[in-house]
Amino acid sequence: MPDIVAETVETPCCQAVHLDDADRAALDRIRRINPRANPLERLPDVRPSRLPRHVAIIMDGNGRWAEQRGFPRIFGHRNGAAAVRETIAECGRLGIEALTLFSFSSENWKRPPDEIEALMRLCVMYLEGERDALVRENLRLRVIGRREGLPTEVVRAIESVEAATAHLTGPTLCLAINYGSRAEIINATRSLASRVRLGELDLADIDERTFEAELGTAGLPDPDLLIRTAGEMRLSNFLLWQLSYAEIYVTDVFWPDFDTPRFHAAIREFARRGRRFGGLGHGPAPD
Repeated sequence: MPDIVAETVETPCCQAVHLDDADRAALDRIRRINPRANPLERLPDVRPSRLPRHVAIIMDGNGRWAEQRGFPRIFGHRNGAAAVRETIAECGRLGIEALTLFSFSSENWKRPPDEIEALMRLCVMYLEGERDALVRENLRLRVIGRREGLPTEVVRAIESVEAATAHLTGPTLCLAINYGSRAEIINATRSLASRVRLGELDLADIDERTFEAELGTAGLPDPDLLIRTAGEMRLSNFLLWQLSYAEIYVTDVFWPDFDTPRFHAAIREFARRGRRFGGLGHGPAPD
């Protein structure tokens, strides 16, 4: 076992943080992707090596949040957009490498037509309104899900922002729009089957790596942490393959009220957990 070399860093709040090799490696990786990130300042009680690289969020409770206040459901979705901006900004400050947000599922078409129309308009407004901010913050946009069936203006907005951010080198914001994980897995299977039939791929060469390369999240690390708001205890056909070993954090808070302190609470809970991946080690890093 390699020796653990520790150093001590004073954070702005004068709390001493002892960094070992794993912490320094995590900080190096974070700063390569986002030089402006400063997780030691934002969460001095969480070791850098215990931060998730990829966070996935099921943003639930927008409609119920609005109904409790006597407003139409779309009012909750509009306020949920503010929580999206705050979470994206905090991910950047913490140095989180990827953030995937479940924005609109393939099952959401069952909702009332007026709510769907309002959600599609909101999607266009958000994408067009955030394009310059994403470029300024060096954030790459990736959108996963089927584009067939989406309104033309939504597809145009997606393609415009993807093109504007394709050259960027920072963290990734991944939006799941018209997304269903079972459909994603079926599409990946069909693609591999087609490659085998055409002689481009040998059947024996299909493994987890080649399968993952066919998914919408190809190239991103699997989510380490799944957050679901509004107290629902299910995955709702979201990233079923990718979430195989993710830690799940559920809060009763509705999405529009999910602010930075609540996000920090989820990160701290993640950092306390031991991730064994089927084995017997490794528990949380010692304080």
